[in-house]
Amino acid sequence: MYALINGGLKPSGSVRVSGAKNSATRLLAAALLSDEEVTLSNFPTRLVDVVHKVRFCESMGAAIEVDSERETVRVDASGLSVKNLADADFDVPIRTTYLLAAAQILRSGEAKVPYPGGCPIGPGDAGSRGYDLHVMVWEAMGCEVIENPDHLFIRATNGLSGSLIDFPITTVGGTENSLICASVAQGQSIINNAYVTPEVEDLIDLLRGMGAVISVTGSNIVVDGTGGLLSGVHKQVMSDRIEALTWIVYAAMSGGDLLVQDVPFESMEVPLIHIQQAGIDLFRNSNSVYITNDCLRTGSIQPFELACGSHPGVISDMQPFFVMLGLFAAGTSRIFDYRYPERIGFVRELARLVEPGSVDAVRGQVTTVGPAGLRPGVANSTDLRGSMAVVLAGLCADGVTRINNVQMALRGYNGLDIKLKSLGAEVSFHHD
Repeated sequence: MYALINGGLKPSGSVRVSGAKNSATRLLAAALLSDEEVTLSNFPTRLVDVVHKVRFCESMGAAIEVDSERETVRVDASGLSVKNLADADFDVPIRTTYLLAAAQILRSGEAKVPYPGGCPIGPGDAGSRGYDLHVMVWEAMGCEVIENPDHLFIRATNGLSGSLIDFPITTVGGTENSLICASVAQGQSIINNAYVTPEVEDLIDLLRGMGAVISVTGSNIVVDGTGGLLSGVHKQVMSDRIEALTWIVYAAMSGGDLLVQDVPFESMEVPLIHIQQAGIDLFRNSNSVYITNDCLRTGSIQPFELACGSHPGVISDMQPFFVMLGLFAAGTSRIFDYRYPERIGFVRELARLVEPGSVDAVRGQVTTVGPAGLRPGVANSTDLRGSMAVVLAGLCADGVTRINNVQMALRGYNGLDIKLKSLGAEVSFHHD
């Protein structure tokens, strides 16, 4: 899929931040732990990743009702069974497939899990295969893991058993997987060196609402497993902090006039401090922020340096948008990424749409020299967030820009085409 953008138009109007992709897809997996109905509202139903995960859950026998108008998903997993899966079902191009194991094991004593897909942003946080830590979790809980050509086969004849999970590095995915498995395991599990992000807190909130007993102290989590199915519940998905930052940066760099609604301020305090230190005053109330040219205290964005790492700081997913902000700043900015230093592939594509010498990247560092002139052209998508950064460049460049493989951006931005057009952007999406 590719996008054609007639850029140079300033955004105007209001946009509402959708439910967080990095929470919603996890909550959907956890909803399978009950035979009662689980309702998830503020759900980003149009995301590509959501469509793939819903399809796979339905292949397992779950009944899922998706209401895109009300942004609600209703899940009835009472018919779920690993026996329903066929070889053709394992082509699922998303990363969080491993979260679907616990629900299968709970009912069948075994699970078939598609290999994790997702964004090629560099080596995985768990080694060369990218799922080593998940294997560690399953084996610690009494499972046998077999690597088949098209899927992981996990056998737990006696069910999941509570265990000590001691992660050698902090890992969001590993923390989520261990939480979901431990909630329905027999006995108590202790998770050390857990990575408790806002999205993980959202998952814990859902699991508690379903009957799981979970206590959190810093990076230590204790789960008293139920040894069986959980209860039904209604849960609202948290707003997407990365999407909120995307719209704020787009408005600031484009000179637009934009009201961003449903901003999760409590989960993005440090990133917003960096926005303010770049000379941008934000007009805000309890859940919205208003950005105009009057927000620039000196009339321009100020250059800055920041480092991406772990929450509550600036997370790596936000790195491309601070790169975009740096391109419009009055001077040289440097953005370091200590967690995913290889996340620089998008910079090569971004360079196609800016003046020569405006942006450069080496492992772990991106340097921008602004204010950079943007020019229309042809660029390719790399990873999800990098793809969206390139889309923003196309939106701000005068003339027609083509973004190839733009479906990468659609993996993380719910109703992106609808939102952009509502702000006055001239953009169309086409299948190759």
